[in-house]
Amino acid sequence: MSLNESEPTAVGSYDATNAVLVLEDGQVYVGEPYGATGATFGEIVFATGMTGYQETLTDPSYDRQIVVQTFPHIGDTGVNHEDPESSRIWVAGYVVRDPSPVVSNWRATGSLDDDLRSQRIVGIADIDTRKLVRRLRSAGVMRAGIFSGDALLDESGKVADVSSLLAEVKSQPQMSGSNLSPEVSTKETYTVEPTGEYEGKDPLATVVAVDLGIKSMTPHRLAERGCRVHVVPMSTTFEQIQAMNPSGVFFSNGPGDPSTADDMVALLRAVLDAGYPFFGICFGNQILGRALGFGTYKLKFGHRGINQPVKDLTTGKVEVTAHNHGFAVDAPIGETVVTPYDGGRFGKARVSHIDLNDNVVEGLECLDIPAFSVQYHPEAAAGPHDASYLFDRFVNLMLNAKDSKEGSVNA
Repeated sequence: MSLNESEPTAVGSYDATNAVLVLEDGQVYVGEPYGATGATFGEIVFATGMTGYQETLTDPSYDRQIVVQTFPHIGDTGVNHEDPESSRIWVAGYVVRDPSPVVSNWRATGSLDDDLRSQRIVGIADIDTRKLVRRLRSAGVMRAGIFSGDALLDESGKVADVSSLLAEVKSQPQMSGSNLSPEVSTKETYTVEPTGEYEGKDPLATVVAVDLGIKSMTPHRLAERGCRVHVVPMSTTFEQIQAMNPSGVFFSNGPGDPSTADDMVALLRAVLDAGYPFFGICFGNQILGRALGFGTYKLKFGHRGINQPVKDLTTGKVEVTAHNHGFAVDAPIGETVVTPYDGGRFGKARVSHIDLNDNVVEGLECLDIPAFSVQYHPEAAAGPHDASYLFDRFVNLMLNAKDSKEGSVNA
């Protein structure tokens, strides 16, 4: 059904006990408050994972986004202190169909509803999320707002009409053009030491990880492979990175539009010029793409979930992978090309991975310098472990670079 974007859709009555979701195209959904009450705004997106809602909520890449869970039953296993991917919930708002009335899991330390409420995350429940997601798939993701409690009342204390709520939604900034990594990046450097069989031993490699919205499982995946990981703010200079004498440099996932990240592109070009092995995930993949001279663009509704099929074009292997991205790199698929930046300054590169649902670029590999990246999340938090080999590839890249350097010195 086509919609007149200047007019809200017809909606049943609601009162101050309800929660109301308003899309910028005028669609309205009336449900019940879930979590905190109030008003919240953001780009509304959907995530397809059946599990892992706690990791989703605490992923900094969801900054300023209202997340819709396509799986209807959410909250069954409650929340715990082990699964969060950061120190807080980052989603702007939360939309579910059937929140669990009970918590049943031996690891649970509380309920999801209570956690949302304590962190003041405004949500809505008991709406037709299937209808909502079908709308977002056809029209594309867009700005939205959730209103409940006092936020549903106008200045006179009466329930606000949809037109005034829609006007608030349309006054919010678009995701395109938003530079959000400064909101989520760590303010201070911290170090994750080798774990598991490498605990207490000298690290095999030292990684400087630039935090653009990093998930806590990412440095852990490197640490369990014998790496010491220095997680640094995005404001860190190239000279400061050099002073840490890293074996390699990593750029993390993060929120926002990669076209705004000029400083990070310049930093990465300095890293590549110096010959440091590089690995990037998600936002880091987009930054590598830009550093090499490729463009980026916004997807209609993005990839978010833990069941996306990706093909490794090098091996032909298909992996089921975890995703969270609304932007992608614009690079030619199926051919090796001279990278566009500065007349091929970084040599040749190729697209290494593609999404089998829509052929979106999911990875880049440089052939003349030690650098590669993927658009998806091999740290698997939450999600399958099909792509964990990429951390091994990065470690091997660093060790090979170290051996080459030592060999040239000895020669």
